[in-house]
Amino acid sequence: MGEKCGIFGIFAPKEEVARLTFYGLLALQHRGQESAGIASADYKTVRCYKEMGLVSQVFTEAKIRKLKGKLAIGHTRYSTAGDSSLKNAQPIILNSKFGDLALAHNGNLANYQELKKYLFKLGHGLNTTTDSEVIMRVILAAEGKTLREKMIQGISRIKGAFSLVILSKNKLYVIRDQWGVRPLVIGKINTQGWIAASESTAIESIGGRVVREVRPGELIEISQKGLVSFQEFKNQHQGFCIFEYLYFSRPDSVINDQLVHSTRMAAGKILVREYPVKADLVISVPDSGTSAAIGYSQASKIMFQEGLIKSRYVGRTFIQPNQRIRDLGVSLKFSPLSRILKDKRVILVDDSIVRGTTIAQLIKILKAAGVKAVHVRIASPPFKNPCYLGIDVSRYSELIASRNSVEAIRKKLKADSLGYLSLEGLKKAIGGKKIKFCTGCFNNHYPI
Repeated sequence: MGEKCGIFGIFAPKEEVARLTFYGLLALQHRGQESAGIASADYKTVRCYKEMGLVSQVFTEAKIRKLKGKLAIGHTRYSTAGDSSLKNAQPIILNSKFGDLALAHNGNLANYQELKKYLFKLGHGLNTTTDSEVIMRVILAAEGKTLREKMIQGISRIKGAFSLVILSKNKLYVIRDQWGVRPLVIGKINTQGWIAASESTAIESIGGRVVREVRPGELIEISQKGLVSFQEFKNQHQGFCIFEYLYFSRPDSVINDQLVHSTRMAAGKILVREYPVKADLVISVPDSGTSAAIGYSQASKIMFQEGLIKSRYVGRTFIQPNQRIRDLGVSLKFSPLSRILKDKRVILVDDSIVRGTTIAQLIKILKAAGVKAVHVRIASPPFKNPCYLGIDVSRYSELIASRNSVEAIRKKLKADSLGYLSLEGLKKAIGGKKIKFCTGCFNNHYPI
């Protein structure tokens, strides 16, 4: 399954904004590993550098020093719309009557094709194959004397998931879609600086303080005059992506006042009640399954043991752009602790099964290491339906649960047993505020 992107924005006249953006992107590297980019501005000029690769590979000390300015935005990309190539890397830069503008986007548009036709009818071409460029061009084509007025008119045409940071030469704009599908938080650094990021950990990693989440349908304008909030877009049926809690976000991130690690642990505990099984050890698919596995261990009184060693130098297999690379990536990425696992009955806990690539390979690896039985427990319901709002799963044919019963999946995986957490159990684990979720991937109920 493909992952969404990571976005970061900062307005801090007294800080080295490019360097802080670099650090912020490192904290968001898990959200996309295909490309990385930073755009900065100094009230006169917008500068940008982006390249294919990890954040640490793309940016050298020399490149960071060249990105001078008082404000900046950054992006880590996984392609959900548009192919994986440098032309689609972000931030996207477009020239306008307001000067150069840079945009970084996390999400996916539901009416992308409709908007493309609208732009072509107006005589506008496209330089990339991403929906992110479409967003910017729709904004610039809209009526309005100021950039903010154009944003208000343009965004009203767009349907889909979008968390945006947009940079002009002297202002930073932060926008979240009306449905609140994708996460976006705002924070402060020192006394005059403001930060926006996909996750709270990116703000905290650079010494900032999280203030609040950007509200669905909110437009924020940050300039030398400070921060001004505009709730400009009509509030729609909200639907926060439940997969943020399961997989995408770091366990140390806080979403809707809930620590992600705690929600995953709670899911593991509920999973014990729904699908208990006798075993010798609980192990996880690191890293996304670890918190749930700890919860499962605590509730079942079965010892948690590190059973699979993960190579930190192989990318997240779910986020790789094609199946052949995903298959190879699993075997390169995980190694079993054979001497600990041999002749044991293990409970293997993961956050989800999407295509089935990783879990099938891991069961094969574990049984080759001498494991007596592998009982798979999944801390979410079966992933049955495509996502059109920012996850790279757009076809039913890609989803093992869309065409197979739980028992059929178990047989395909060659697991000794298989249990999925119920949707009710998952919602109970997340708890917290009364949040309306997008659960379309599980039950075909989408907010848009």
